[in-house]
Amino acid sequence: MLAVLAVAVIGLMTYLFVQSIETYDYIVETNAFFAPFEYYDNRKIVGVDIEIINRVAEKLNAKIDIKNVEFDLIIDNVENGILADAGAAGLTITPARAEKVNFTIPYYTSVQYVIFNKDSAPEMRDEHVVWGALAGKTLGTQMGSTGYLFMSDEIDEGVLKDTGTVVKGFDSHQLAADAIGAHIIDYTVADELAAQFIVEKNPNLAALPLYYQGETTEEDYPVEESYAIAVNKQRAELLNAFNEVLAEMLEPGEDGKSEIDKLILKYMGLTNG
Repeated sequence: MLAVLAVAVIGLMTYLFVQSIETYDYIVETNAFFAPFEYYDNRKIVGVDIEIINRVAEKLNAKIDIKNVEFDLIIDNVENGILADAGAAGLTITPARAEKVNFTIPYYTSVQYVIFNKDSAPEMRDEHVVWGALAGKTLGTQMGSTGYLFMSDEIDEGVLKDTGTVVKGFDSHQLAADAIGAHIIDYTVADELAAQFIVEKNPNLAALPLYYQGETTEEDYPVEESYAIAVNKQRAELLNAFNEVLAEMLEPGEDGKSEIDKLILKYMGLTNG
């Protein structure tokens, strides 16, 4: 009798455990240290990309699990398609990444910014900084980010080659910025909004846009990139849903601002809505 009762109890516990496991239709990976696109607020991931993902879930009537992972794992995980169906983390479209994943239509164009201590600003040309002004310095940025790729390219084969410039990778842009105050690095490079978000919270830091140098100051041009959502190449229905949602959210309203524009302002803390 006791054996039968034990089996019944175990069966009930197994049933309750299985019932408690939530299943998802899709998994989207992010790196929740890139405000205003994704960041933690009271232990919950919020931001522009999260709003986009939630809108896609509504359109597909699907459950989407959002997982926080290391940034430089996202593209490979999406390509593999086992751990993730898509990635949303302020991802820049690059030819190398496009070989591995499908990208949605771009939804934001960003300029790279140099963050520095106000007491040790790099040399400026007009109201911006060019790569040459960073020569011989120790630079830092988020590992795997386009800022890291841009810096590595300049050190390997660009204007910073053979100048003694060193690049260090960090787990987030915020940690790289913290390393400036700790005198571990001289400057860090981050996307425009991330840089502005960091600087607004640290009165000792400032930031300026990063440019490629032309023949004259007027011919200097910014280091730009376009963000998109990365989707596994076998998930056509998910790619289509993201594109449809993004097209809707990028449509300008009567005030000339798109929903994406307004969400950026919201998560930058510049509006009340």
